[in-house]
Amino acid sequence: MKYVSIKPTKLKGQVQVPPSKSVCHRALICAALAQGESSIKNVDFSEDIEATCSALEALGVDIKRDEHTLNVTGSSVIRMKNSNIHCFKSGSTIRFLIPIAATLGEKVTFTGEDKLIERPLDVYYDIFDRQKIFYRNFEGKLPLTVNGKLKPGEYRVKGNISSQFISGLLFALPLLDGNSKIVVTTELESKSYVDITLDMLEKFGVYVDKKDYKEFLIKGNQTYKRNNCSIEGDFSQAAFWMTAGALGDGIICSELNMNSLQGDKAVIRILKDMGVEIEEKGDTLKVNPSKTHGTYIDASQCPDLVPVLAALASVSSGTTEITNAARLRIKESDRLKAISTELNKLGADVKEREDGLIINGKERLKGGKVTSWRDHRIAMALAVISSKCVNPIIMEEAEYVKKSYPAFWQDFRQLGGNIDEWNVGK
Repeated sequence: MKYVSIKPTKLKGQVQVPPSKSVCHRALICAALAQGESSIKNVDFSEDIEATCSALEALGVDIKRDEHTLNVTGSSVIRMKNSNIHCFKSGSTIRFLIPIAATLGEKVTFTGEDKLIERPLDVYYDIFDRQKIFYRNFEGKLPLTVNGKLKPGEYRVKGNISSQFISGLLFALPLLDGNSKIVVTTELESKSYVDITLDMLEKFGVYVDKKDYKEFLIKGNQTYKRNNCSIEGDFSQAAFWMTAGALGDGIICSELNMNSLQGDKAVIRILKDMGVEIEEKGDTLKVNPSKTHGTYIDASQCPDLVPVLAALASVSSGTTEITNAARLRIKESDRLKAISTELNKLGADVKEREDGLIINGKERLKGGKVTSWRDHRIAMALAVISSKCVNPIIMEEAEYVKKSYPAFWQDFRQLGGNIDEWNVGK
């Protein structure tokens, strides 16, 4: 277990934003389903990306790792190499690959670690029940064994649980011997993630007819075609440095695509609404020191931003209300409870609601001891407001940033952060 002591220091400088984990997962899967070799450049080997790599290798895909490149030799016909697929802590990995594995009609078992063991998969269970596909789990938790073959047809899916289920079906259904239709039975949240999936499918030669996010028409017998691509910077990770720059002495974030489909690009608008001064130039965002204030945030389309926005709101004047964030309770942690609990330990005034937060900002927090809840976004959100604390922040389980951003603490120090790290136990 890693502890980090963060002394209050204003961060300043320039940082290269890590590549988008969401885009990389999708590129990897499309490359794995394409005949021949595809090269994926600008890859950050976070734990989640490694989870998808190892899961695809279990499905018989050959993946060669270079410094920041993945060379993926896929096949239009999957030949399972290992019927046990370990998804570690990655929700994207398991939700994307369950329907792909179910196109084979072979027995496969999915396992995982930590919170992933209990994260819901009911959307797939309902589909398996309707199609009479055998599955077995452990009291609703992993391990999950599936033995049966998906059939083309109509798939009715709720849109307010996780768009990952829809993306998983979008990857798999073009492989079936017949046409299919996904009907979204409720308002679709996190639409941008579906857009990223559709965009990546098209890059690899697979086409889906989108009907206003209510229906998706998918022709069967499609073939993925090899493609080379480079992964753009991640706006959800940029959000941490943008916050640190506003509270500190200014930070420039580079390697960002200003035309990105990422829903978390909304961080630019939201931070501006909170009074943050941001200059856009090419692929960079320059965030200047700013006096921030509260605002209203609808998190339905950008849930991953909530921890860092809540942290910023806790040291901004006035009140911030965050709504439509109930899905955060089934992430790597119950993120509404986690971020409110830990911010309040630091002296913030955060009230937890069923689907959001009410935050009354303060000029400064007192600092103190916190825990990451084994959640990368909670750890990073707490770290970037350390400059507004009177005393140091001592964080337990700080190593969980590796799930999405292995170099976070290194970049934090490079921007002037004053941290001490030590390990306890194993």
